[in-house]
Amino acid sequence: MSLLAIIAIVLGVLIVVFFIGGLIVVRRRARANAGARREHIAAADRALEAARAADRGWDVVRLEEAARKALEREAGDFRYDSLQLVLVDDRPGTAEDRAEFLAAGEKGLVRVGVTRRGDDWDAQIVS
Repeated sequence: MSLLAIIAIVLGVLIVVFFIGGLIVVRRRARANAGARREHIAAADRALEAARAADRGWDVVRLEEAARKALEREAGDFRYDSLQLVLVDDRPGTAEDRAEFLAAGEKGLVRVGVTRRGDDWDAQIVS
């Protein structure tokens, strides 16, 4: 074999080894950052839903009050740390408008549905 062929084979092997090593490192980093990325996306989704609610003329404070009352009424023993707006469903007119909140606590998650009743909001626990 010529010297040029040996150099080409060594370079080819090195390129393959570095390529495979790079793939392994990228996959490990992606797995390690997956939780943070999901949380970042979830935070962006919550911010988007809050912006949609504010943009449509919905009063987020009144929505939260209705959700908190439903939690007290239907799940009085459930203690939650946060109440996040996760869905805004603004249909034509106001009769079918609804939103969903997610209450997170030590015992898990509770989803609360809020629907418009005239000028007020009524809420109930979905799950």
